[in-house]
Amino acid sequence: MSAIPGGIAMKLSKILMLALTALLGHGLAQGQNLLVKSTGQKLYLPVYSHVWHGDINKEGKPFKALMSVAVSIRNTDQLRSIKLTSAAYYDTEGKKIKDYIASPRVILPMATYELFLPWADDAGGSGANFIMEWQSDQESSQPVVEAIHANLPAGRSVIFVTSAYVLPGQ
Repeated sequence: MSAIPGGIAMKLSKILMLALTALLGHGLAQGQNLLVKSTGQKLYLPVYSHVWHGDINKEGKPFKALMSVAVSIRNTDQLRSIKLTSAAYYDTEGKKIKDYIASPRVILPMATYELFLPWADDAGGSGANFIMEWQSDQESSQPVVEAIHANLPAGRSVIFVTSAYVLPGQ
């Protein structure tokens, strides 16, 4: 088997990254909710504490890349505060790992509340998620909730974003 020359490999790498960025961006645009007014919602946020990649190794598994995750809950209402009442973190199997807030957190107008999952904590797995609930005394613009995933070793970096979805009828 012959190796791909360095210059060609670099060009292929850039093309693949651009294609991946376009696909992820398209998926995010398709999946984002329109901002609506509400007095509260239950949200589902997909999170990846690691991602599988590459070929299958000798143990019969693909390689695992750990991710640090910054969760951002942004109050988009310019006049009203909202209250984050719960942020429960679940693993790939659906088991609750942790409640990330012990008591409700007020998020002032146009402010952001953040949660962080460190790089070394891969307990959630590749199918982890948050179920979050928020409330407001009056109809308010719904928050924008995103998870920014990052793995930034020297020479090769991976960063992507997932967005929360409103759980209907809840």
